[in-house]
Amino acid sequence: MRVLILGGTTEAASLARQLAGDTRFEATLSLAGRTSAPAAQALPTRIGGFGGVDGLVRYLEAEKIEAVVDATHPYAAQMSAHAVAACRQAGLPLASLTRAPWTEQAGDCWQHVSNTESAAMILGDTPRRVFLTIGRQELPVFAAAPQHRYLARLIDAPKGERLPPQLVLLQARGPFDLAAETALMRDERIDVVVSKNAGGGPTYAKIAAARALGLPVVMIARPDKPAGHIVNSPNETVQWLDHVRRSLRGV
Repeated sequence: MRVLILGGTTEAASLARQLAGDTRFEATLSLAGRTSAPAAQALPTRIGGFGGVDGLVRYLEAEKIEAVVDATHPYAAQMSAHAVAACRQAGLPLASLTRAPWTEQAGDCWQHVSNTESAAMILGDTPRRVFLTIGRQELPVFAAAPQHRYLARLIDAPKGERLPPQLVLLQARGPFDLAAETALMRDERIDVVVSKNAGGGPTYAKIAAARALGLPVVMIARPDKPAGHIVNSPNETVQWLDHVRRSLRGV
């Protein structure tokens, strides 16, 4: 059965590894192309957008895709909306591989905001040392609060964008462990962490480090994401794909 995985997450990479050796499926992994040197994947991989809903429908039809898995980032709401619309139009089954959000633990000090703009505003007027762990695309938002000193960790450096004047870029690819995150925040004398509630284990160490150091975390809420059939792990996704395969083949 021909499968398209909309990826970009650790779960998508794990699913790709499982499907790579499974003769029941012929799968392709699609990445948005937001990093210049994405990690090597276990499946044939396409890079870049589809050109909206209509472009995705054309791709699905041209490649004779029989099922789609949306394993995009929890904040990739537009891509998920396109996947739902395209699969409905093409009459294809869609599974959405979801990741549980982080929840506050004893010792956490979270300030909840609805978006990145609100995160920049809540930092206040008094200069602070801010650790930004939000990715590259939304860094320009913090140019509206130039009084703070920012440390931003990302894979690729931003280009041609208006950035905060006091910005230090740290180019690195995770995952990161608790000891390293704690040392980084201590050495950089961080006052506050700004994070999206990505969930999952590979980037949780920054949250645990902030807790250990008694630092507040400005937590940006997840957007509402349209979804298909909800699955909660790569294993569950493979089971769903096999159910779809059997239904299509009349097994």
